[in-house]
Amino acid sequence: MRLDKFLKVSRLIKRRTVAKDVSEQGRVWLNGREAKPSSTVKLGDELTIQYGTKLVTVRVERLAESTRKDEAGELYTLVKEETRQPDEKVWD
Repeated sequence: MRLDKFLKVSRLIKRRTVAKDVSEQGRVWLNGREAKPSSTVKLGDELTIQYGTKLVTVRVERLAESTRKDEAGELYTLVKEETRQPDEKVWD
């Protein structure tokens, strides 16, 4: 499944166009590497998403073409959540 579609279906990001933009800005990492919107997401992959100064890392548990709002959280498991300084690099 495409990264931008997974982010939207899982509701980690509300709209696919926003997910695409965030990925193109270099704010999404797939298994430790910067990811493009078209990157393929598989079961067990780890995604790190930068929301401002907050970094959220999740593990992909399930893939679905669509889901209801109350089921979206079942697609991933939260691994960690941390706050970074605005000028601090995510990956060295």
